[in-house]
Order: sequence, then C-alpha cells, then structure tokens
Amino acid sequence: MTTEHNNITDGMHLMVDALKANGIETIFGVVGIPVTDLARHAQEAGIRYIGFRHEQSAGNAAAISGFITKKPGICLTVSAPGFLNGLTALACATVNGFPMIQISGSSDRNIIDLQQGDYEGLDQMNIAKPFVKAAYRINRPEDIATGVARAIRTALSGRPGGVYLDITTAMLSATMDADEAKKSLFAPVDPSPAQIPSDEAVERAVKLLMGAKKPLIIIGKGAAYSQADEKIRKFVESSGIPYLPMSMAKGLLPDDHPQCAAAARGFVLGNADVVVLLGARLNWLLSHGKGKKWNPDAKFIQLDIDAKEIDSNRPIAAPVVGDIGSSLCAILKKMEGNTLQPCKEWMANIEKTKNDNSAKMAVKFNSTAIPMNYFNALKAIKDVLDNNRDIYLVNEGANTLDNCRNVINMYNPRRRLDCGTWGVMGIGMGYSIAAAVVGKRPVVAIEGDSAFGFSGMEIETICRYKLPVTIVIFNNNGIYRGTDKNLGNGNDPSPTTLTIGARYDKMIEAFGGASFNVTTPEELSKALSEGIASQKPTLINCVIDPAVGVESGHIGNLNPKSTIK
Repeated sequence: MTTEHNNITDGMHLMVDALKANGIETIFGVVGIPVTDLARHAQEAGIRYIGFRHEQSAGNAAAISGFITKKPGICLTVSAPGFLNGLTALACATVNGFPMIQISGSSDRNIIDLQQGDYEGLDQMNIAKPFVKAAYRINRPEDIATGVARAIRTALSGRPGGVYLDITTAMLSATMDADEAKKSLFAPVDPSPAQIPSDEAVERAVKLLMGAKKPLIIIGKGAAYSQADEKIRKFVESSGIPYLPMSMAKGLLPDDHPQCAAAARGFVLGNADVVVLLGARLNWLLSHGKGKKWNPDAKFIQLDIDAKEIDSNRPIAAPVVGDIGSSLCAILKKMEGNTLQPCKEWMANIEKTKNDNSAKMAVKFNSTAIPMNYFNALKAIKDVLDNNRDIYLVNEGANTLDNCRNVINMYNPRRRLDCGTWGVMGIGMGYSIAAAVVGKRPVVAIEGDSAFGFSGMEIETICRYKLPVTIVIFNNNGIYRGTDKNLGNGNDPSPTTLTIGARYDKMIEAFGGASFNVTTPEELSKALSEGIASQKPTLINCVIDPAVGVESGHIGNLNPKSTIK
C-alpha cells in the first residue's frame, strides 16, 4: 500500500503499488543506490525480495522465473555497472523467449545527457535497446502505472522476451497526491492475447502431414513455455508420430514414452520426410536444418508465434503462425476423422535404432572406472532422480551438459532448465534459486566445475534463504578436462586447467550448508539421496577423471583450431 503523509505519496511507493497491482509476487535483485529503499518497501508490501551477490545471477533467476510461470520475472538493479551486469541475462531472456523485466535505477538525466560525469552516469535505456524487445523510461510518478503495464504487455505478447524499464532517481523521490496515485493504478487487460492461425495455413499443414511416410515432430522450449501440455500430448499420441524433444522441452511427454525418438536422434533427423517444428527453431541447435545430419528432401511444417522465424534457414512448406495452443486446436480439429499412419517400416527402424543405441549406452553406464567418468557418475544420479521425478533439474557445462541431457530422463514439463539458445554458462545458481522460489519444489543442479565458477558465490544466497537446492559439481580440474599442458616454457597452468584437487564442498560449509566429497558411484548416490531428502542447501564435490571430457563437448566443430604447428 502507498505510504501517505498529508495525503502525499512518492514514486518509490507508487512503483511498489504498481507491481502489486499487476500480481508481481517476487523480485530478484541486488540493492544499492538508488533502489535500496524500493526493495525495502516492496518487502514491506508483501512482495518477496530475493537478494543476490551478482546482478547477472539475479537476472538469470528472473528470466527462468518467466519461463516457469508465464509471468514476467522481475530483476532489480542499481545504475550503470549493476545495470550492465544484469543486461547479459536480459539479452539472453530475449533470445530464448523468456518474459523478463529488468528495472534499474538511473542517475540525473540532465547530467547524463550533457555527459557531465554523474555518479554511475550512463544512458542505460539507449544501451539496452538493441538487446531487448523494448526499453522504456519513467520520468514522473504519474507515469508509473503506464510504464509498468507497457513493460508487462511487451514482455508477454507475441514471442516473449526481455524489457528494460529505467526508473530515474528524481522520479523515485518525486511526490504526488496519494488519491490521484491510487486512481492511476491498473493492470493491462489480456496482455498476451491468443494468436489464431489462418484456416489456409492449417489446411496446408494437415494435407502435408497426411501424405507423410516418415513424419517426425520436434518439440522445442517454445512449446514448453506455452503450457499447452494436454494439446501437445493429444497431437502426438493421436497422430502416432515419433517425436524428438529439444533440451528444455524434455518432460512435456515423459522421456520413456514409446514415441520418444531421442535415443535415435541422428537416424530420425537424417531420414524424416516431413518434420513438424512445434515451438522449435531451425537455429544452430538443429544444425540450421542443413548438412549431413538432415534429409535434404525433408519438408517442414512450422508452428511459431513469430512470422519472422519462418524460412530462417530452410524453406518452410507449411508455416502455421499463431500461438501453440490455438494452432494445435485448429490442427486437431482439421485432423478429426482422418487417420495418420506413419510407415510401419519407419517406426520399426526407429525402435531398432533406439534399442541399439541404448545397448551402447548401457556399456558406458556399467563402467567400473575409478576415478569416475561422466557416464558411471550420471548413471548413479539417474537412478536417484528416477525415484525423485518431481524435482527441477538445472544443468550447465560442456561435457556435463551434453552427457546429462542424453542420460537423465525427465517426466514432467518445464522441469529441465539449462543454458538454452546461446549456451550461456553461469545460469546454474540463478536458475536453481528461481526454481526453488517460484517452482516451490526441490532442485538438483548438475554443474561442470568451470560452469559453476561463473555463479558459485550464489551458494551463499541459497543458504541465506534456506532453499532446497542440491548442487552436484563434476570436478575434473578443468575447462573440458584438467590434463592440458602449458605449451610454453612457463610454470603457469594451461588456459583450460583449474585448481587441481579443488574441494568445492568446503565452500558451502562457510555458509552452513551440507557438504559431501564423493569418489565412487555408491558415494554419489547416497549423498544425492540425502541432499534431496533433507530439502536443505547441499553441495556434492563429485571427483571424476581429469582426462575425461572432449574439447567443447558436442560442439567442438565451433571451436576453431590453429592450422599452424
């Protein structure tokens, strides 16, 4: 509620009131000049404030909160350096299609515009513009309600994304009549309206699909974000088409579903004749739909809310532009009375490929190697998580990410959270905190030792808020692996080598969390089970062989090597 004194309120209190009026329940941030009191008054008004050690982690938390809830996640930062720290997460949210609003305090406009050297003076709004869907500045308290509403509508409508909202120091301390302030408050009506595809587009897509002999559905995180879970399940199961889930779409249907073709990924991409892109984009994660991985004669049906995404890499034979839920409703209705029967030989070949690849994976799982490698360690984790299917799984790293994605099954939607479209390292702790706070369930974070270093100080945040987060660090002493040598004559470690024998478990002890140092699959299984059951901050230092790991994981082709010896 607005604090009134002689029927006067100020921009700081009105900002809190506007956020409350729009259903904002949580703010992630780092306080300082000029937003410290804003956080205090938000907390006073019943908005939960989660204070981080670094703005990028706070921004990552806000971004993934938007993905989980379909409501814009809020990140609050100080001016200039704090704003810039948060901007990476805001840009990443835009690229990934996560609704997020970064609210940053800013210095005196007059001094900034004349470049007279104000404290943390920076033209933040114009710097943000290339990286976000929109950037707005609120200069007067009477404009706060409009600014917040515009930011929310922009973040949510169409393809979701990041919005920057600049709040000036002068505005925060400016006063206005409290009654007029209350009258100004409102929440936007239908900020994310349905987008209905055209009848012609739906008919074209269904006609192409009905003629397919080797159809494939690729489910992307856009489909996961849509929360059209039942429609997606009905479309997949009624059609009988095999599907391939992208990383953050795992669990929309359980990974052990008979139509899941994840274990035959290479085979289905190379042989499918009609591919349905369901909230998935033909970007680098799918080799741009080109090259030896793909059937060059495949035709594409693409369901996407953004028309600009169509034909981005390969011609799309049947574009269906609209939101996922509305588009699937129309397609399912058009398919009524029609029987789609994928070729029996196609389905049999997929099943054979799945079985062959699963047998190869079983050999890796059954390794008795000590120190552990990725696969016998992940097998121990998999067995525990198969009995804890309701958790959130956060995952980042290079080999740790790639291997975990292939090994750990997901059974519920929007529970696997990873580095997404840009492959950004450092999302781990921010995502874990947000999942625990807004998801209200235990979290397991599986981290490469290098990736953990980007946001590792946030374990203090996890302990301060007593969050049910269990962190497993795959420690092989390096970036990719810990065995690289210095090519020169000096004594410095190689560019990819980290501290040999580091005990990351000791870090969390400083903040009161539980710690484990494990060297065998049995020890790992026991520690992980105890960490999840305790619902208390836990860190497991998982010692694996320094020699295991491939340069850049599965995308080594993107990391050029010198041609000069």
